Amino acid sequence: MKPLITGNFLLRSKSAVYLYHEYAAPMPIIDFHNHLPPLEIAENRRFGNLARIWLGGDHYKWRAMRAAGIDEHLITGRASDREKFDAWARTVPQTLRNPLYHWTHLELARIFGIDDRLLSPETADSIWDRANDLLQQDAFCVRELLRRAGVRLLCTTDDPIDSLETHGRIADDPSFDIRVLPTFRPDKAMQLNGPFPPGGNLTVESIHEYNVYLDRLAEAAGVGISGFASLIEALRNRHQYFHDHGCRMSDHGFGQFRYRWWYDESELESIFGRVRRRDIIETKDAERLCSAILHELARMDAEKNWTMQLHIGAMRNNNSRRFREVGVDAGFDSMIDGSHALHLSRFFDNLDKEAKLPKTIVYNLNPTDNDMLATLIGNFQDGVAPGKMQYGSGWWFLDQRDGMRRQLDTISNHGLLARFVGMVTDSRSFLSFPRHEYFRRILCDLLGEEIDNGLLPNDMDLVGSMVRDICFNNAARYFGFEGLCEY
Repeated sequence: MKPLITGNFLLRSKSAVYLYHEYAAPMPIIDFHNHLPPLEIAENRRFGNLARIWLGGDHYKWRAMRAAGIDEHLITGRASDREKFDAWARTVPQTLRNPLYHWTHLELARIFGIDDRLLSPETADSIWDRANDLLQQDAFCVRELLRRAGVRLLCTTDDPIDSLETHGRIADDPSFDIRVLPTFRPDKAMQLNGPFPPGGNLTVESIHEYNVYLDRLAEAAGVGISGFASLIEALRNRHQYFHDHGCRMSDHGFGQFRYRWWYDESELESIFGRVRRRDIIETKDAERLCSAILHELARMDAEKNWTMQLHIGAMRNNNSRRFREVGVDAGFDSMIDGSHALHLSRFFDNLDKEAKLPKTIVYNLNPTDNDMLATLIGNFQDGVAPGKMQYGSGWWFLDQRDGMRRQLDTISNHGLLARFVGMVTDSRSFLSFPRHEYFRRILCDLLGEEIDNGLLPNDMDLVGSMVRDICFNNAARYFGFEGLCEY
């Protein structure tokens, strides 16, 4: 049987093959948004077997396994690692045309050199044994996996209360030359209604949990949080702390983006005071409070020349029974519908009027928002920073061939593809870096097709230099990370 993952996988024209191998493949990786645990990098973790490095925490795979009729015991339960792997091997043949089929075999090929067989119950033993033998070698500890993937820099996702001690350990280790920087993710500072239910009202429990978090934030910042102004002071202290530890980006997650611009400081103090007394406040007041917090955080980003990332459109923890049993980030999330345009426009405009709109990347989960977001951000390009407002890469449910091509078409139709800062893994797995290769092959296939059809000039240096920029150089310039050379 012909291997699935060949040198020209996904490349359907001679121009695409040339663009990929000459311009895209040699480029290193800046993975500026992921959820990798920095402690595992600091400790250079060695995973005991393929299930632990491949299945743990991967809610993409978990969703597919549930759809295939696999019992939860074999997904997030107490089954053995081998039993969970075998359940995944039974599922993989059913994932044809799902991106998981490509990702699975690309990871097996690139990381373990297994490109002569497809994962199935019949091949499970040989793949399990081969991968596990390799995982015992030093070359398969996480630091070497990052080096072999070509990673130059990655940004983890971190709460403002994190000490960043682990990032410091990594930075101070002269034996490790990949930069690992934190990202400021202050969602919990605005999460008055807790993680469940989607769009739910505030409850006694959610207000209590929010206050518990504020107490932890106060301790980390060394600021007593008694009112709105002191909350912002505490966040500003942590923002500066993150900056001093190399952070140059913030990140915010939303279901429906709601921005209620209303800034009477005395009333904000009154609302926040009720929250601190653990009173239940109205949803509209909660939205006003959160809008004011977000606005202040965006100002901080602009002042330090950070990039603000907005992830919009995830409706999380929909299955209440499974939420109680398994918890968050377990594969029970989906796209949300609803209008974001007016709220985002007002948010950007109010910041722009103050000259406090930071560099911004907006990611959407619902593809019906593609054109709206790409045209909206174009209103706030200011000529000061090239590509200041970015329409982000295909994210989560759009992180596949169709979603990536639509995202690339949307940028091209409404903005400048040449300024796009490129792909991220958005992953918790150290095996996920071949997704950069997947994106690069899709990009080159699209451009190669248009060269061959006469829609782009047959000038490989011109088109190839754009490919190079999208793969690495644009991100190196845009984020202002020190010490990164362009290629």
